[in-house]
Amino acid sequence: MLSTIADYTRLTKDMGKSLTQVATQPDVSRETDYFLSHIGNVKTIDDFLKDYRLYSYAMKAFGLSDMTYAKAFMRKVLTEGIGNKNTFANKLTDTRYREFAAAFNFAALGSNATKTAQATTGTATHYVTQTMEQKAGDQNEGLRLALYFTRKASTITTAYQVLADKALTQVVQTALGLPATISSADIDAQAKLITNKVKLTDFQDPAKVTKFVQRFAAMWDATQAQSDSSTNSALILIGGASSASMDTNMLATLQNIRFNR
Repeated sequence: MLSTIADYTRLTKDMGKSLTQVATQPDVSRETDYFLSHIGNVKTIDDFLKDYRLYSYAMKAFGLSDMTYAKAFMRKVLTEGIGNKNTFANKLTDTRYREFAAAFNFAALGSNATKTAQATTGTATHYVTQTMEQKAGDQNEGLRLALYFTRKASTITTAYQVLADKALTQVVQTALGLPATISSADIDAQAKLITNKVKLTDFQDPAKVTKFVQRFAAMWDATQAQSDSSTNSALILIGGASSASMDTNMLATLQNIRFNR
């Protein structure tokens, strides 16, 4: 029995405790100790990019691990900073780059950029949170997505921000019962569809975010159950078709529920 919502509730009921449990794990504690004891010695962007252990820790903290290799790209993000709307980071739809440039604001603070709370303890907190989500995903990808969406929801102001982030897109598409193939449609049409179905300002309300995540979790578990049933030939042979049909009916019901505005 899939239980995304049960696992989600367990972890978020006492988020402080959940994060502490992750933070004290030996591998996480070791990397965090290294980061906090060395990041203050970094004076320039070159120093930062040369220390792979520090740089990769920071990239993971802001959900950018898959871009760790792109040092020229990240150098441009850090060099231009976020001082005006025309900087490289501010022109990117993905807000994670602005968050990274704000945390390590070499453009504005120079050699003091790595001494701020954002660059030190703030980054460490992000790292622990990212690690918790990653470990959750090792057991249940739906749980990772639910946790990630909960953390990012309050930053969403436009549908384009959702569409620029694969994880956010997957949560919204699943919660609204939209097929993944819709991602091949015109980007403006996708954005319009999302804004027609969801009032984005609701994501500033924790209670409404929780409700949306619960909807996502129900849809996720229903589709996973349907997929498992359809691929289990042995179950079908002994009469599992009725069970698969029941899952399909549940999925259809969930898809027809409009998110409360």
